[in-house]
Amino acid sequence: MLTRSLESGGAEVQLASLATGLPRDRFEVTVLCFYEIGSLLDPLRDAGIRVIALKKRGRWDILRFFINLLRQLRRLQPDVIHAFLGPPNVLAALAKPFLPGTRIIWGIRASAMDLEHYDATRRLTLMAERWLSRYADFIVANSVAGRDHVRGHGFPDRLLTVVSNGIDTARFGRDETARVAVRNDWGVAPADCLIGLVGRLDPKKDHETFLRAAALLLKTNGAVRFVCIGSDGLSDQEKLHALAIKLGVADHLIWAGHRTDLPLVLNALDIHCSASAFGEGFSNAVAESMAAGIPNVVTDVGDSARIVGDLGKIAPPGDPAALARACGELIALGESGRRALGDRCAARIEAEFSRPKLIKQMAKIYRDQVESKPS
Repeated sequence: MLTRSLESGGAEVQLASLATGLPRDRFEVTVLCFYEIGSLLDPLRDAGIRVIALKKRGRWDILRFFINLLRQLRRLQPDVIHAFLGPPNVLAALAKPFLPGTRIIWGIRASAMDLEHYDATRRLTLMAERWLSRYADFIVANSVAGRDHVRGHGFPDRLLTVVSNGIDTARFGRDETARVAVRNDWGVAPADCLIGLVGRLDPKKDHETFLRAAALLLKTNGAVRFVCIGSDGLSDQEKLHALAIKLGVADHLIWAGHRTDLPLVLNALDIHCSASAFGEGFSNAVAESMAAGIPNVVTDVGDSARIVGDLGKIAPPGDPAALARACGELIALGESGRRALGDRCAARIEAEFSRPKLIKQMAKIYRDQVESKPS
């Protein structure tokens, strides 16, 4: 498995879940990461997974890094390389001529990205993926939206399939002690309805629309609080904080930052809101909050509407008024109504998007790829 780092993003969490879940009697897993950073590094090693850090020195450390990658791959002689996200996909394809017995699987984790919000390297990576996609042996998208997007950009349809993320539902569930403790820590009253957005500060998560929807909700309901949970990212944090003050929501808003105890923190929420504007594939935040029994309001981006089905509220992206109305409908259910809906949400994730289902599907793909190698 080839990845940029082992930070706790959606792709990395799925990599770790898959690496530790594959049967050890049939699969020997090595994780190669560009950078020796990330909160998932030690847990993987503690679980007995071999992790090799390639120690890339920066964005422009290209030739030395690629030679080191080839050296490690030629030493390992893997049957399969499963790459996660754009740069690993490109490098796996470029390494293929040097590894004639290895099957290359690409991982597609996003859908239609608005690249105007990012630097030129994102655009160059996408161009390289389009050109090199024919050299992959198989391409696994974690969302229907992601598959359809790359199909429209020339990725070979015969190589494409969808395997949704798998949620480790055993990690999530109701914990009243955690709910009280986290809400007390944040100063949220028991009677307040707490609406949370889980996601790093990135343009695609569209915290601005979330804040504008919060301001609209506060006009009609004073007993509602908001929390943003996630690490700093590419969005301008100071501008978001200034916007919260300008909109009059700052006193009702908690900036919780990155949390490593998300299964406990989710218990504090009454509603989870995904306000994403573009680029989502399969949102772990949506599925994990549902697994924790939290009903969702989502924008119709990526596979979020597919994940919630008829158990959540769906709004168009970039529309604060629609997002506020959808949240208001869940607020109107009351605590007991939301809990009953949350129970159905948890059951849906267990039935449709569980970790065992992910592992079973990917194990079959790995076996099929090995069996299809030329003799």
